[in-house]
Amino acid sequence: MQPRTETTPPPTIITIFGATGDLATRKLISSLFDLFQNGYLPFAFKIVGVSRRSLSHEDYREVAKNSILSKDGSLKEDILEEFLAHISYTQGTFDNTESYERLREVLETEESLFGQCTNKLFYLAVPPVYYKGIFEKLAASGLTKPCSDETGWTRILVEKPFGNDIATAQELDRTLGELFREEQVFRIDHYLAKEALQDILMFRFSNMLFEPLWNKAYIEKVEIVLHEKKEVGNRGAFYDEIGALRDVGQNHLLQMLAFIAMEDPLELDAARIRTERARVLGSLRPVTADTAASSLVRGQYEGYLETPLVASDSSTETYFRVKAFVDNERWSGVPFYLESGKALTEDKTEIKIYFKKTESCLCPPGAEHHHQNILTFRIQPNEGISIVFWAKKPGLSLDLEPKELSFSYRGALDGLRITDAYEKVLFDGIAGDQILFASTEEVSAAWQFITPILDLWKNIPLRIYQKGTNGPEVDL
Repeated sequence: MQPRTETTPPPTIITIFGATGDLATRKLISSLFDLFQNGYLPFAFKIVGVSRRSLSHEDYREVAKNSILSKDGSLKEDILEEFLAHISYTQGTFDNTESYERLREVLETEESLFGQCTNKLFYLAVPPVYYKGIFEKLAASGLTKPCSDETGWTRILVEKPFGNDIATAQELDRTLGELFREEQVFRIDHYLAKEALQDILMFRFSNMLFEPLWNKAYIEKVEIVLHEKKEVGNRGAFYDEIGALRDVGQNHLLQMLAFIAMEDPLELDAARIRTERARVLGSLRPVTADTAASSLVRGQYEGYLETPLVASDSSTETYFRVKAFVDNERWSGVPFYLESGKALTEDKTEIKIYFKKTESCLCPPGAEHHHQNILTFRIQPNEGISIVFWAKKPGLSLDLEPKELSFSYRGALDGLRITDAYEKVLFDGIAGDQILFASTEEVSAAWQFITPILDLWKNIPLRIYQKGTNGPEVDL
């Protein structure tokens, strides 16, 4: 990320739909402030919040101020006030045409103050049920039309989940295709913007040490896990409708799989990288009724049914494990285990690559032959990379013992701050870099794999597990 200058890019207006919601107040406002104080926002910019609540500009600036201070209470007042001066607010409902007319007047006024055509970024920090209506009304209002082919781009950033299954995802894509160009649409999976996940791409294709071994001849299996210690909490109504597989499996875990399994894009180009990610997702072997029992585990933590706004007879999964296969020359026969759940032992997101055991055993007679190298990408917390290898145990015997080579991002940065994922999302959205945003082909391929599993869920036993454990004890 390179700091901005006074000349690049042109003035930019960032409009946030759902400006008083959890995502905006917990993540977006503070991320925009961090970009601002580090010199990464355009020199001339405006942030316009849109929400249903009736607030004045000063009221919303106070909301933004509290959001920023809750993250860092030691900020210099002058820097914070300078940032807040860039923020304004307009009240509106997402299904009301007059709201978009008022928004257009606001943006036209801001544009006139800049004295030139502005770039416009629209961030949909709202529930997916509002997407289609906002898309249509934004397009009808003329707000998404650039000033010309050369100046004043318009872009839309859309949060996951993008659809509930393949049919709804395709319907949304048809709507987008009719109203916008693909280069205007940025489908957000903030996991792609996490520092350690981005590094998988660089690690794989910039180190000859590993890429020749990155295939079925040397790798036994891959495990991708996203464990959460917290329960569903106050998200009961939302979560009970979608479940764990839709919430994180269709997006976060499959995108991690894509980075691990994709082919070399040959250059750092968004179109090439997204094409390779889509290609590997399209190579996932479908789970069928015949293979479901040996490929799927679903669970629900004990006490989930007491969660507010959760149906008393809900069969929604809070845990899943999927054994997937990528049917191509590189990965044929290698299982990829995708696992996620809530109310588990700890918070951790990591990818483990298990290399095959050595054929020979340079060890004393009778010693167990279990010498396996394991490469781990730790996405969060404590971002880093580690490798388990085997070496002689010090002493007179020839016994082996495992050792670990590890790299910690925080240690390597020597106290410097790791960029938040939403800072990267916003920065790349303004820059127009779509590498870390899902393409329509990726979304479609992911749903093509997930939708049949959702259809098979009713045939898979719902296993109740205790909170604070690692989920159901079932092997695949």
